[in-house]
Amino acid sequence: QLQLVESGGGLVQPGGSLRLSCAASGFTFRYYNMGWFRQAPGKEREGVSCITRYGSTNYADSVKGRFTISRDNAKNTVYLQMNSLKPEDTAVYYCARKGQCDTIARSDVNSWGKGTLVTVSS
Repeated sequence: QLQLVESGGGLVQPGGSLRLSCAASGFTFRYYNMGWFRQAPGKEREGVSCITRYGSTNYADSVKGRFTISRDNAKNTVYLQMNSLKPEDTAVYYCARKGQCDTIARSDVNSWGKGTLVTVSS
């Protein structure tokens, strides 16, 4: 059974850092592109970043230079390192198995995790 389980969320002050993890199981992880999405209160879910099976990456303009996506195929895990966090980064962050990474749209997501809450506040 396919599972994506996020962890690492929490409360952090503006300017701080967090690293999110997503542990995947139930499929051959190294064959798939993976993405991170987020949904702030009252807003639609939006793409944050994507990493291909080969390690190529793509980012939303709002997080470029601050967030870094990576993957460890030996551990079946994808990460999102978030630095210089801002209050507007507050959201539930979701891991997803994705079709393509040329865009970070949600249209070709075929599996979602349950999310982890990130709150950026002083």
